[in-house]
Amino acid sequence: MEIAALQDEVEAVSAFYAERHDIARTDDWFLLKLGEEVGELMQAYLARSGRARDKGRSEPQVEEDFRAELSDVLAQVLLIARRFDVDLEAEVARKWLVWKPEQSGA
Repeated sequence: MEIAALQDEVEAVSAFYAERHDIARTDDWFLLKLGEEVGELMQAYLARSGRARDKGRSEPQVEEDFRAELSDVLAQVLLIARRFDVDLEAEVARKWLVWKPEQSGA
């Protein structure tokens, strides 16, 4: 799936959730929500790495929590980019892929 298509899917879910729970998705909300999700990812990472309590969760559940929180962070980044009309594919190409090692004929 392309990033733009994934953004559309995530937007539909986020808009539905916000409407259902009466959440005003302001510019600030998008960024503050990212901060919340990063905090939850950090908690999950600490539990995964044995530096925080596991809250009675099994090792597979702790791993699942980490993966889920990583997904939440990505989804929120996709929402922010969509909100502010940022073409993530173009920006990653501009900022990151210019440093891609050239493939030699080896």
